[in-house]
Amino acid sequence: MQIIAPRTGTAFILKKGEQLKVTDIQGEQVSDFVCFNMDDKKEYLSSGRTMDYAETIFLTKGHPFYSNRSNVMFTINEDTVGRHDFLLTPCSADTFRIIYGHTTPHRGCLGNLAEALAPYGIEPDAIPICFNIFMHVTVNGDTGKIDVLPPKSKAGDHIIIEAQMDLLIGITACSAEMSNNYSFKPIGYEIV
Repeated sequence: MQIIAPRTGTAFILKKGEQLKVTDIQGEQVSDFVCFNMDDKKEYLSSGRTMDYAETIFLTKGHPFYSNRSNVMFTINEDTVGRHDFLLTPCSADTFRIIYGHTTPHRGCLGNLAEALAPYGIEPDAIPICFNIFMHVTVNGDTGKIDVLPPKSKAGDHIIIEAQMDLLIGITACSAEMSNNYSFKPIGYEIV
């Protein structure tokens, strides 16, 4: 198993048919996940198309995840948590400045993804809304107010996705306090 240190990220290639296991090693840690078509990086993971076609914001085992071109990029084959987020953008220096009031903000998942994906030609503005693995977000049915709650994941919980095309993956151990119940921990991943 590869380890992503707290508040960092990495990027790698996942070939069509390969499966990726993402593990919450200690519990209550979010992982921001994004992917691009390795053969044409202008094709990327789309939260809008995925939720539109699934007719739910609660994506889990069996759901296909679509690109901005309506092609299936991957499916979830296994999910021990069943609660993730696909509404919120990756945290950034602006997130820490605006939401948390930090005067010297961390660069966040956006900055970590930008650094990890730069060698593959992905610029920061090309990074879309991430699939926030293990993140627990609720939406009030009357007002639409969003609340970020502690993740439901426990130590050892995981998801397994299967690539439906060759993918460039960007993945983090999330840096936002609210997302991780105010504690930063590592994320594990492995191609299985």
